Amino acid sequence: MADTVVKQDIRQLSLEKIQEYFVSIGDKAFRAKQVYEWLWRKSAKDFDQMTNISLATREKLKEVFVINHIAVDKMQRSNDGTIKNAVKLHDSMIVESVLIPTDTRITACISSQVGCSLDCYFCATARLKRMRNLNPDEIYDQVVAIKEQSETFFDRPLTNIVFMGMGEPLLNYSNVLDAIDKITSPKGLGMSPKRITLSTVGIPKMIQKMADDDVKFNLAISLHSAIDSTRSEVMPINLKNPLKDLADALKYWYQKTKKMVTYEYVIWKGINDKEEDARALVKFCRIIPSKVNLIEYNSIDDEQFQQASENALSMYINLLEKNDIVVNVRRSRGKDIDAACGQLANKE
Repeated sequence: MADTVVKQDIRQLSLEKIQEYFVSIGDKAFRAKQVYEWLWRKSAKDFDQMTNISLATREKLKEVFVINHIAVDKMQRSNDGTIKNAVKLHDSMIVESVLIPTDTRITACISSQVGCSLDCYFCATARLKRMRNLNPDEIYDQVVAIKEQSETFFDRPLTNIVFMGMGEPLLNYSNVLDAIDKITSPKGLGMSPKRITLSTVGIPKMIQKMADDDVKFNLAISLHSAIDSTRSEVMPINLKNPLKDLADALKYWYQKTKKMVTYEYVIWKGINDKEEDARALVKFCRIIPSKVNLIEYNSIDDEQFQQASENALSMYINLLEKNDIVVNVRRSRGKDIDAACGQLANKE
């Protein structure tokens, strides 16, 4: 019985490696540029789409390589227009991504890991164990799928990308940066890095590494409290990475990049809804130039966490604005299909 040939995913190869392959089979090196363009700029899902490459060459590619493209296994549409995708990977694992439409933009909310290894108690994804990191092409494919949905269902281009889906992007650092490079490259999707925001719980050494690597995209911190004891109660990572360490990393970030940071902040009843909590946030915001997104809480069927009152929300807004800190209130979209912040948990 013949051994089964294990084919390599061609998107794991650099342009130079694809060139080496073509030279090794006696073909011209420029074929690699054609293939590379099909893979990344034109987002080809299979070799038969590569119409400017001869049939014989395509057949040779099929013998050696595969394109492990994602598939949208299930799509749900919210009453507000939000679309949630259950994305099947080549090994049949599932992650979720979300298209979020507003009057002025269409945003892709992208996952970076299957599950999550962090235990933020308010987040449904945290209840899933981390299975594995996503490859750069799997991250890239989520963006392509939402770009196509944006054009199909809204007749508008995709304008923004946020890494706020399943997983912690900074724990899949090299793959996330490789994917962003493909997304922003003229040889890829050509999107501006200014349209991309990476959201993290705040891992100090990795924030410093991003600054050293001179990244051009935006940084958002999932903060939720500027008091160590409170933050540790809802985000256990704060026990090993306290606010002082995070503050030092953010100072370094700003020193190197001169880019402000966004703090994502949910106000919960009885947890962080007092004036002392708001004053601590104001103090933390003064560390480097920053703005605050106050995010509506989305229930994950846990009685410990309940949306704070409108009075508490108003108190935060008034205190932040009084101190000249830009604050936006983010009302959640897609709640009816469990597509809102903190709700991605592969329920289906």
